[in-house]
Amino acid sequence: MKLSQLTTYLEILAPLAYQEDYDNAGLIVGNPDQEIHQVLISLDCTEAVVDEAIHTNCQVIISHHPIVFKGLKKFNSKTYVERVIEKAIRNNIAIYAIHTNLDNVLNGVNAKICETLGLDNCRILSPKQGLLKKLVTYAPTSHTDQVRNALFHAGAGNIGNYSECSFIAEGTGTFKGNEDSDPYVGEPGKRHTEEETRIETIYPANLESKILMALILAHPYEEVAYDLYTLTNQHQQVGSGMIGELDIAMDAEIFLYQLKEKMQAQVIRHTAFTGKQIKRVAVCGGSGSFLLKHAIAGGADVFITADFKYHDFFNAEGKIMIADIGHFESEQFTQQLLHEMIQKKFTDLPLRLTSVNTNPVRYFI
Repeated sequence: MKLSQLTTYLEILAPLAYQEDYDNAGLIVGNPDQEIHQVLISLDCTEAVVDEAIHTNCQVIISHHPIVFKGLKKFNSKTYVERVIEKAIRNNIAIYAIHTNLDNVLNGVNAKICETLGLDNCRILSPKQGLLKKLVTYAPTSHTDQVRNALFHAGAGNIGNYSECSFIAEGTGTFKGNEDSDPYVGEPGKRHTEEETRIETIYPANLESKILMALILAHPYEEVAYDLYTLTNQHQQVGSGMIGELDIAMDAEIFLYQLKEKMQAQVIRHTAFTGKQIKRVAVCGGSGSFLLKHAIAGGADVFITADFKYHDFFNAEGKIMIADIGHFESEQFTQQLLHEMIQKKFTDLPLRLTSVNTNPVRYFI
């Protein structure tokens, strides 16, 4: 199969438009048209991982963290980033990163953490705004279903657990074509009155080109009238972190023991116990200190993440327990998540989880 078949599927599950501004998700090294026969999955892309891809005959490495965040001006093997890129290119190995876009989708990195911890009733902790738009268009009543179905098929009309969401209202439209027009109904040079349906639906902003193309192809009119609105609504299925609940509340100390075991953490840095049992749990894979206020506002008893600075621990103020389990530890199961996602679609594509421990942090116990 071609590399583009794999990357296109991954970008349907975790659109690149959902990554953070600082990120560099996507195809970093490689030709979309190159053939691939085996995939290596890792959290990070290091020299050892590239060596493993070479020795195991993998043509592409799918990693969570991008090996390149900023532009490289020189390639002279002075840094590990340069060496990784050089070695991958020399050996015709593609590198693809699926980072904060996978963090920010409903079934992404944080959902895998929630699954590992056995949380129920999970939802996005901090939904994003500005990702949704609204389309309003007008079609002759005879073509209402045709136009709506085309929009739905292109990805419009999804709200949470519901699809094919729209609003319609009947009305009367008028138009007069000039001498160069070829109207679907009416005659050039004469005003025509037509019974029409106003169709309203929402769609993800990143699908706008696809949505508009579907509208134009399905609509019978030579010139299609439509309005586009940018919405400030939160996208409940896209955003940072997640929050869920345990089946049974438990003491904080017991919870930390189980957290350490389930997340395979070497050590947990945490704030003082609040005196409350742990029932509602907020999580964020990777560096999540920016979500502390959201975790508190969401009523979480504990916030599990990584990379908290010393002074940021004070911000818990006894309202919540912070549990910093380490960056690698919080995201390590992303490899299994990617394996599950890819295998579900491409059942015949051989997949390998890296045998390299890419965690740069060591613990002296």
